[in-house]
Amino acid sequence: MPSFEILLTFFIGTAIFSFMPGPAMLYTGARTIARGRRAGWMAVLGIHVGGYVHVIAAALGLAILFETIPLLYALLKFAGAAYLVWLGVKLFLSNGMHTDFVGGTSVKSLRRAFWESITVEVLNPKTAMFYLAFLPQFTDASAALPMWAQFLILGTFVNAMFSSGDALCVLLAHKVTGALRASPVATALTQRLGGGILVALGVNLAVGHQSS
Repeated sequence: MPSFEILLTFFIGTAIFSFMPGPAMLYTGARTIARGRRAGWMAVLGIHVGGYVHVIAAALGLAILFETIPLLYALLKFAGAAYLVWLGVKLFLSNGMHTDFVGGTSVKSLRRAFWESITVEVLNPKTAMFYLAFLPQFTDASAALPMWAQFLILGTFVNAMFSSGDALCVLLAHKVTGALRASPVATALTQRLGGGILVALGVNLAVGHQSS
């Protein structure tokens, strides 16, 4: 593996990126605002699991396809954007109350939030491009471990750190909206706010440029 100095830089850089406000934080916060804390936790878990798809793709060298085939990047980006907009519109138009406020979240609702969040993360090619740009700076071709294993180890740590930032966002969003839970009107407004944030994230993904 790389030297201690390089790994220290990796840990510091990862920590900084993990707690910088970004799309995943906004997404998990929006799910918490719209559907309550349990849905937020399922969103964090789903984003985390989906993140491993990108980690494995980077370890196997598949993520580089987004650089070599721009059309593939564009197709995945627009699919992810459309899915986010659809989720946002569905939340915005929903008349259901936060299940956290009415006696518990159903297993079906939690499962849906989990799988929707996995899909959102997998359909975000910018995550793949981040791993492709960030991880190679901290690998060592002369190390005993093969490159794919180094990518897998470093990527797993990054994914775990990013999830800690998302979890913090869920706690903060739940705390901020706590005073509104007694009001059905406020509950409906926060649900629409959460849906609006998801729509905005989808639009931002669609109009954003490819970066590496």
